[in-house]
Amino acid sequence: MTLDGVRAALLAGGLGQRMGPLTADTCKPMVPYAASCRLVDFSLANAAASGVPEVVLMSLHRETELAGHVLRHWDGRTGTRMHLGAHDRLVREHGLPGPGELLPARPPERGTADALLANAPYVFAPGARDVLVLHADHVYRIDYGPMLEAHRRSGADCTIGVQAIERKWVRLFGMVETDAHLRVLSLVEKPREPTSDLVFTAFCLFRADILREVLADLAATGPDGWQHDISRDVLPAMIRGGRDVRAHPVESYWADIGTVERYHDQQLRLLAEPRPFAAEDLPCTLAAARPRFAPGTGLVGGNGTAVVEEGATVSDSVLHPGARVRAGAAVVRSVVLPGAVVESGTRAVDTLVLADERLGHDRTGLAGLDTVRSG
Repeated sequence: MTLDGVRAALLAGGLGQRMGPLTADTCKPMVPYAASCRLVDFSLANAAASGVPEVVLMSLHRETELAGHVLRHWDGRTGTRMHLGAHDRLVREHGLPGPGELLPARPPERGTADALLANAPYVFAPGARDVLVLHADHVYRIDYGPMLEAHRRSGADCTIGVQAIERKWVRLFGMVETDAHLRVLSLVEKPREPTSDLVFTAFCLFRADILREVLADLAATGPDGWQHDISRDVLPAMIRGGRDVRAHPVESYWADIGTVERYHDQQLRLLAEPRPFAAEDLPCTLAAARPRFAPGTGLVGGNGTAVVEEGATVSDSVLHPGARVRAGAAVVRSVVLPGAVVESGTRAVDTLVLADERLGHDRTGLAGLDTVRSG
């Protein structure tokens, strides 16, 4: 289905504080993933492949780096234009800032709904019939066309992605309850006692006019009258107010990468059969060639950009482009980031080796990574 009349709003402004050292020197959307890309690239790959005409980048932290990446790899790809919000005209006319310079700071935001309000002139620009809200830290591949078709066919005010998971994990997400016709009855963020196994995948389609109206109503309550959040305010207000909110089941792999543990575990999940993605399904922005799945070794950055020296041992791991494992080192069930070196005689087990880090002592597990500095 054509996505004419759809404008995507990409939420990319989170600090990523739960990601520990991974976001010490970069913004969360730019964290490398799967020896292939950055976290932000999954939602952008989906948007481009689905034929979304325009994506509005809503960012705050280390925005210059992110804007450069997005423009270099995604602007105009398959006809999808990247819009930089308040900075779009500046960058289009004068280019990105030079070394040591930054884009002008944006006003502070208290939540995801604030990001929509701050970017309202671009999100709700003429021609926007529906708004597709996306996040920059979710790992999945999907065609948004069938979701839009169901959304428009039902006449819903909003359609949200949902996925069934083990109930014990529902407390980490937004829990969704629906009726037999997939009408959403409730959305509860991080419930203490889950009563449903459905969670909100945090991508959703709003009728543009309805979303704008609901945001205006919430903003009218004053800065302390709400939590400024889509999941905690906008969607619950729509449900309470009798708006037609529908669920769209997502059966394919989807992961929210919110913590160091999840970052590590979900990359190793890519190695397990059946794999969530084939190598050719991974966005490719870290190197010129795609990574490859090497039997026993794991996922290795493509085109020889990840090096395992003779005499080194690597098993069930992810080696990003530019990583090197020296002779006599051992890497087991670990993720080695770009530019990292595991020195001879060193064992890395069930852990991360950070970007540009030179690991010269044994490391097991993820504890203590907050004290590590790369370089």
